[in-house]
Amino acid sequence: MVDSLLQLFKEYQNLAIIISICISIIIAVLGIVPSVFITAANILFFGFWNGMFISFLGEAIGAGIAFLLYRKGFKKAFEKKLYRYPKVKRLIDAENKEAFYLVLALRLIPFVPSGLITFAAAVGRISFLVFIIASSLGKLPALFIEAYAVNAVTDFGWQGKLILSAAAVVLLYWVTLKKK
Repeated sequence: MVDSLLQLFKEYQNLAIIISICISIIIAVLGIVPSVFITAANILFFGFWNGMFISFLGEAIGAGIAFLLYRKGFKKAFEKKLYRYPKVKRLIDAENKEAFYLVLALRLIPFVPSGLITFAAAVGRISFLVFIIASSLGKLPALFIEAYAVNAVTDFGWQGKLILSAAAVVLLYWVTLKKK
């Protein structure tokens, strides 16, 4: 997948940034496809910092568009069904400061699907502005870790994998402590 994206970027170098952002938007709207492939391609093609910035833009814009589409199309149909899940119910009912911190915290947890967070927020009461700020801030650490992992794996081989694994364990431990 990454090789295909790199080939696409090479063929259309003048449009590579736009292509990358559009792919990120599609991934965000679909809600179930991991973004690691586009992040890896961005890091390898544009370099670490530029690739990370382009990935961040794509993910932030994609989350905003997905939020608006989900809110427009699914709010009435799914709001009551999602109340069966207590953690999701809390996000749906949250407003302002509480909603901000919930979205931010959920974005920091690496194993929570991004699409689920966006969907629950979209059918909830959170405003678009609060969502986009919390979502974007929450994506930064995860995206940095993802970008660093891609860079480490391509540069360091097994050492990069070891560092990434250790960082993931520490982050998971920290998130678990915060959750309790």
